[in-house]
Amino acid sequence: MRNFVRPLLWIAVIVYGLAGAGAGYCQQDSSPAVLRAVGPDGAELRLTADDWAKLPRATVKAVDHGGAEATFEGVPAREILKLGGAPFGQQLRGQRLTLYVLAEAADGYKAVYALPEFDPEFTDGLILIADRRNGGALGPKRARCGS
Repeated sequence: MRNFVRPLLWIAVIVYGLAGAGAGYCQQDSSPAVLRAVGPDGAELRLTADDWAKLPRATVKAVDHGGAEATFEGVPAREILKLGGAPFGQQLRGQRLTLYVLAEAADGYKAVYALPEFDPEFTDGLILIADRRNGGALGPKRARCGS
């Protein structure tokens, strides 16, 4: 059994990997990974486009940063956490309720979530790693590159 005392997982969503790298975009990692997750023990999970295609998908309607309603499609983040061995259900009790996830996108966007935010026993909410918006693939974002 893994020791979940440190941060549970660091999910680095490689946005350009989901849609394919475009010319002129900064690419920080040339590996073919779509998504990379690192567990508290340093073990790394890399999902390729083929792996990504086999995962369960979900759709949500949400208001984007500009105030427009959009339909987003992708993989529920909890599916990735399960693959990484995160405790859910009856295993997510006591001290484990303080575990968290640091999510970081290729464009530098970061967010921190409490692990219970992913567990359906604690919430009806869904945290989605989206790869489509309104039926179209999400394009790569310009990553912040060093000069």
